[in-house]
Amino acid sequence: MIPTLNTPRMLLRPFTLEDASSVKELAGDYDIAANTASIPHPYEDGMAEAWISTHQESFEKGETVTFAITLKPGGTLLGAISIFHIEITHRQGEIGYWIGKPYWNHGFCSEAAREVIRYAFEVLELNRVQARHLTRNPASGRVMQKAGMTYEGTLRQALLRWGKFEDTALYSILREEFHASPKILF
Repeated sequence: MIPTLNTPRMLLRPFTLEDASSVKELAGDYDIAANTASIPHPYEDGMAEAWISTHQESFEKGETVTFAITLKPGGTLLGAISIFHIEITHRQGEIGYWIGKPYWNHGFCSEAAREVIRYAFEVLELNRVQARHLTRNPASGRVMQKAGMTYEGTLRQALLRWGKFEDTALYSILREEFHASPKILF
């Protein structure tokens, strides 16, 4: 079962089918899709349910762990964060996330990223966690920096998005760096 993680302001929990309408509303915003590598636009009916229905099996296979980012108290859905491309052999994985536009610029994503990185190191026993963002979306890079990640370089034209090749910036953090870094208060 996908675990629930706690941060000072949020619960990171498994998605349920009851979240589908909120996912469709938040992820369906053009600006969310335009700033991510894989969220479709338009976000059609049934897409959220189909996506949510893949989470448990992917978790059981050890491939991906996806969390709903929710506000406490109240449980308002803010977005999603995942650890994916988990490679047990090399003990590494990648995080990806999105936050609904009404919740931008409140530090929610950085706080969630820091907790998911902790989970990756302490529970999944990974040694390296990386993340990438479209270079035209520097706000995502700031999330990575606030979560303690280090910029490694730019991957030129690494992603084909909506018929256009996009550059992506690569960040990472190692287990030893995470444990040596000061606790960040959000």
